Amino acid sequence: MTPRNDFEAMFEAADDTPVARATAPSLATLWSRRTFLKGTGGLAILATTSTSLLALSACDNASSLPDLPPFNFTELKRGADEHHHVAEGHDADILIRWGDPVVAGAPAFDPLNQTAAAQLKQFGYNCDYVGFVPLPYGSNATDHGLLCVNHEYTNASLMFAGFTTPDALTNEQVDVSLAAHGGSIIEVRRDKESKKWRVVADSSYNRRINMLETEMEICGPAAGHPRLQTMDDASGTKVIGTLNNCAGGITPWGTYLMGEENFNFYFAGELKDESEAKNHERMSVPDKRINMGWAQYHKRFDIGIEPHEPNRFGWITEVDPLDPASRPKKRTALGRFKHEGAESIIAGDGRLVIYMGDDQRGEYLYRFVSRDKVNLEDRAANADLLDHGTLYVAIFDDKGTGKWVSLIHGENGLDVSNPENTFASQADVLIDLRRAADTVGATPMDRPEDVQPNKVTGRVYVPLTNNSKRKAGDAHGANPRAENLWGQIVEITPDKGDQTSETFAWDLLVTCGDPKVAAVGAKWNPATTEDGWFACPDNLAVDPSGRLWVATDQGDDWATTSGAADGIFALTTQGAERGTAKRFFQVPLGAEMCGPCFTPDASTLFVAVQHPAADIAPEERTPPRASTYEDPATRWPDFADAMPPRPSVVAITSHKGGPIGI
Repeated sequence: MTPRNDFEAMFEAADDTPVARATAPSLATLWSRRTFLKGTGGLAILATTSTSLLALSACDNASSLPDLPPFNFTELKRGADEHHHVAEGHDADILIRWGDPVVAGAPAFDPLNQTAAAQLKQFGYNCDYVGFVPLPYGSNATDHGLLCVNHEYTNASLMFAGFTTPDALTNEQVDVSLAAHGGSIIEVRRDKESKKWRVVADSSYNRRINMLETEMEICGPAAGHPRLQTMDDASGTKVIGTLNNCAGGITPWGTYLMGEENFNFYFAGELKDESEAKNHERMSVPDKRINMGWAQYHKRFDIGIEPHEPNRFGWITEVDPLDPASRPKKRTALGRFKHEGAESIIAGDGRLVIYMGDDQRGEYLYRFVSRDKVNLEDRAANADLLDHGTLYVAIFDDKGTGKWVSLIHGENGLDVSNPENTFASQADVLIDLRRAADTVGATPMDRPEDVQPNKVTGRVYVPLTNNSKRKAGDAHGANPRAENLWGQIVEITPDKGDQTSETFAWDLLVTCGDPKVAAVGAKWNPATTEDGWFACPDNLAVDPSGRLWVATDQGDDWATTSGAADGIFALTTQGAERGTAKRFFQVPLGAEMCGPCFTPDASTLFVAVQHPAADIAPEERTPPRASTYEDPATRWPDFADAMPPRPSVVAITSHKGGPIGI
């Protein structure tokens, strides 16, 4: 039987490999030709800096910020075992698991007799992003609402008994996998007596968005472009499904944004249309190290047959959870790349700003600024707000300042005159966004992920998960380490507090890893304990009081990067304790921590536990052996011999009944 770790190792290797770009100059060249603002109070963060106090310096006057409540919970001890753990004084209850009923008529989960028809009605696999929309709409309800949950990808070796290779999957098993992708919208309510959360069975809101049946509209500047047209859709305006949905966001008008990340993993075949060669190469389509087995039954995933099909993925999809009959819309104005998330904030002038990271080593940080203002009085007025606006990519210097460069056809070299990258229209810029960002000299980052603006302080936090491929000569302030296994968190302060400003200051909040190992180069507040430091920041959440929470994703390198399982960490962002981390929640063996999401009063924290039992190398088990359906590293959360490990959403509440972590 194929070792379970083989797929995870290939998956991580694909994320860990930067894509070669012909037009991007070296970082040294970029810095020498850029002009940045002076006098911002920014601190130069150099790769050779060794002081642990570096992360404590704010990049502007911290005294102007509002005070934030401290984290007063008793810290969780570091470790790794088959179970999940939460800090003392809190409960962590399983809310919904892979295979649990979502829509009316869903059958009970039967892992040995899975069908696509059943999975279309059941909770999908590998839950990632979690968003909460209070019910009724417009309220700040904290005990009733809709959960919007992404399902990123599937692990066939843990889903199906007798798995050998992707090529050996049956047509039905592949269709089960397609059905398990996408998202779930579920109505949830907190019981007044037990104080426990439950899914409202057969709710009219409950809905599965999937890769088999869900028809979506392609909107914005690229809609209808010939490069989005296929044999199934000659109009270039419709597509079935959304896939590899990692993080996302909830808009101020209560719609659900789904980010399509590693969509390239699903494609196979040999390209015959040379006009798409550079585009597909820049997006690693297909990545021949990864085989999901889909193209053998669904020819839309064979690029030799459908060379434009990959261009229909890599977008942000907007879904209205309040209207189960609505058609999801792919918003092409937000660009095509490996989207991690799409978190937003309303700027002072009323326009919406969305921050997005391209989750691959050496890729870029983006921002979208809407043309029109958000209308909080008339929800329908925002229906097409995301189709009009300006997309930007970030350039960082090594002195604590940076700028946003617009990605508009006809500007900054984005036209047909460029011999290496020709862009005939805005649609071409958006479809080939990575190459457009190369052209304007964007700063390659250490895997930017779920970028999170803080609505209380106005600062923006960028988790950079890691980059083991960065060389010493490419290190600089915002990405200060070569062979970076541990990651860092960059804090951005928009100029004059204006989220639409084209300039900003930046600082390193923390540089992750073990502070006791000098060679690691970690930077934490000295108050951070042996249990508190972490590696590989991924998803972020800011609670209603403005405090920052971090979810980690170490992949199958967890034993090397930290020696402890992934989890949720509270991270102080200002004052004397700035840069202090505390461990709050821990996932079971082989799982990734995802989706931290608070109710409006922070009395509940929803988290997603993805792929339990997956990120385990054979040598990490005794005796050494692969983690498989028949013999998983953990059977969390059921711990029943008849049940495989099941990705699940967990609801965390405080015994005190108030906000989490206070």
